[in-house]
Amino acid sequence: MKPANRLAFIKEYYFSRKLQEIKEMQQNGIDVINLGIGSPDLPPPYDAVAQMQLAAKQENAHKYQSYRGADELREAFADFYQRKFQVEVNPATEILPLLGSKEGIMHISMAFLNEGDEVLIPNPGYPTYTSVTKLVGAKPIFYELKEEQEWQPNFHELEKQDLSKVKMMWLNYPHMPTGVKASQYLFHDAIAFAKKHNILLINDNPYSFILNDNPESLLAYPGAKEVGLELNSVSKTFNMAGWRVGAVLGSQENLQHILKVKSNMDSGMFLPLQLGAALALKENDDWFKNLDFLYKNRRTKIIELAEKLDCQLEDRDLVGMFVWAKIPDTFKTSEEFSEHILQKHHLFAAPGTVFGSAGEGYIRFSLCVDEATIEKAIKRVEA
Repeated sequence: MKPANRLAFIKEYYFSRKLQEIKEMQQNGIDVINLGIGSPDLPPPYDAVAQMQLAAKQENAHKYQSYRGADELREAFADFYQRKFQVEVNPATEILPLLGSKEGIMHISMAFLNEGDEVLIPNPGYPTYTSVTKLVGAKPIFYELKEEQEWQPNFHELEKQDLSKVKMMWLNYPHMPTGVKASQYLFHDAIAFAKKHNILLINDNPYSFILNDNPESLLAYPGAKEVGLELNSVSKTFNMAGWRVGAVLGSQENLQHILKVKSNMDSGMFLPLQLGAALALKENDDWFKNLDFLYKNRRTKIIELAEKLDCQLEDRDLVGMFVWAKIPDTFKTSEEFSEHILQKHHLFAAPGTVFGSAGEGYIRFSLCVDEATIEKAIKRVEA
């Protein structure tokens, strides 16, 4: 059976292919240490798990659930945004729970993009922005982020382009893969840019609470709801990536468009997951302090490993759960270096080009590995 034409424009997700390769190496007796994936290895909040288990025994737990999500989850997200970002959102109309924020990227694109529309996408950036844009028949327009500009968008340069077909712009701050935070005026300038050119602005915001003393939301800035949406999730903040619980926040009008797509794509989220996630969102500051303590220690060790591999780091206090480093000058490409350490040291780290052409010359290490394993990796390199 011949596949749809749209599949000709995308490839299988890089990590899907690479994880299979690593699995095959491990099945052949090779102990590969995976430092490439941002999947938290730490446990979720104990109370959240207990709440999920308790909720699974409720009579209504296993029925179809509301397409708009449980009231408890929407209210918990609203309270979380008020406490952590000082952002007021109406839980009834301005929050739409999702099966993870990755689902939201597809739903938003299907709700707002027509074939031939153009989408501004960061380079380097999350590969799903590009693949989803292509899947819906729109055209990715990459705006390059550069280290010398602290990996921030250059709106002056963007203004020189023909923006007449641009319908949407993706932001992702704190930024993945580089780990930088939004500059002082970034969100303010982005909102003004979006208003001027009638562009829908989306900030994908899952990393604000990992090694970050000053979490920010696009929605905290004046006028953001007029042109903007924000995606968030419990995946990174509360070590619940496999739960697939997230949300999109924004104006009632924009969320209604997304709901039209979502309600035709799924039949609601498993209630116990929603209630467990709602409890996680109520965690106090001790949760975040403990998380940062562990990640800081891991970051120190990963930086040591990167330097043992002759990588260079411009910034040692990056936000999020990755370390972004320059590869040694002796290697021509990021993929060559990634393959070298995989074959020689049995260590996997993601080549920067996975995230776009501007990632060439860089490699990304994940902090989602315990200190003992990182120490083991260091000893392999030293041997």
